Amino acid sequence: MKKLMTGNEAAAWGARLAEVDYIPNFPITPQTEIIETLSRWIREGKMKAIFRTMDSEHSMVTAAGSASATGARVFTATSSQGLLYAFEMLYNLSGWRTPVVMVNVSRGLSAPITLEPDHNDVLSARDSGFLQIHCETAQEILDSILMAYRISEDKRVMLPTIVNFDGFYLSFTREVVEIPELEDVRKFLPEYNPTHAFFKASKPLAQGTPVLNSSLYSYFRYQVHKAMENALEVYKEAKEEFDRTFGRPVDEVEPYMMDDADYAILMTNSFSTKGKKAVMKMREKKINVGLVKLRLFRPFPTKEVAKLVKGLKGLAIVDQNISPGKGGVIYSEVSSELYNYREKPKVITSFIGGLGGKNISESEFEFIVNYTRKVYEERTEPKIPILLFTEEDKKTAKMLIDIAHGGEKNEV
Repeated sequence: MKKLMTGNEAAAWGARLAEVDYIPNFPITPQTEIIETLSRWIREGKMKAIFRTMDSEHSMVTAAGSASATGARVFTATSSQGLLYAFEMLYNLSGWRTPVVMVNVSRGLSAPITLEPDHNDVLSARDSGFLQIHCETAQEILDSILMAYRISEDKRVMLPTIVNFDGFYLSFTREVVEIPELEDVRKFLPEYNPTHAFFKASKPLAQGTPVLNSSLYSYFRYQVHKAMENALEVYKEAKEEFDRTFGRPVDEVEPYMMDDADYAILMTNSFSTKGKKAVMKMREKKINVGLVKLRLFRPFPTKEVAKLVKGLKGLAIVDQNISPGKGGVIYSEVSSELYNYREKPKVITSFIGGLGGKNISESEFEFIVNYTRKVYEERTEPKIPILLFTEEDKKTAKMLIDIAHGGEKNEV
């Protein structure tokens, strides 16, 4: 069945088809529509899950991990400041080895307050032990939630997953989504039956207790890292079965017009659609450029990325985030991962744009490729990073700041 729906509704459908048992929740813009939709379905008898509104995101994630530790299939969702409020518990959930699936609807972090997206919220959780899958479309949201449960609940992994997508650009945008049949989903995603040592009344145990021996603590952290490595192989197995079952690819990394590309843009999430359109326009101008969309971020699919960018003259990485004093998070990740590959791109450039949902125009994408080409041809040192922020943007920002200060002149 195909239906026109928002990204938030697609996320709710993912949880519904996964037949989750427990949904602890707390509202925050722009993800609230997800839990409102699930609440309505439960009230109407279309879902059998237990729905509990908690007093904060911290309590919500605590409840999610605790319920998962009893063997329940758990779903929850948050955004932006909510994810950061729950941050302490993220590390506990991965340490407890509880395969919770949590959606994060990306929104820029305060201050100042914004309701539109960048990815500093989700990327701040990259070291927490959560797998991360990032989505470009509403269809990918639904598919990624099913993939997330399949991978997280595998006994070789047993780690939680964040499924990320952009607020407003995707959360409230309606797209055609194919809803798979429940019988097919059940074949792909069997009933959750954990063999891990979970809490049972007949078998008391302690989990997450204090560890005074550093060797023991190190061993447990190594286990989490090993499980992340295992997740790469499990993802490969799951994506092949997903394609066979539903007829759609869910690759870790997606190439676009890469077959004969000399240069490529690497990016992620919904702005990849803008990038693809810009690449298509540049192709009409005989510019041999392609795009690489990163979908799986944790564990990082190094070999898949390296294979797609092998032999390129230049790779331009577009980050919709910023690590102040350093630059783009994904640029740092990709550059370090490719360092030891002999046939890596000759030039890797770094661009930061789309912060707080700011548009990246087709002309800016063309500037990105032309600059990367210039660095390669002239053998110059690239400026790292380049912020996509025009003089017109500066004038607008300065005007708004002046208004906020009662008309006084202020420097941006």
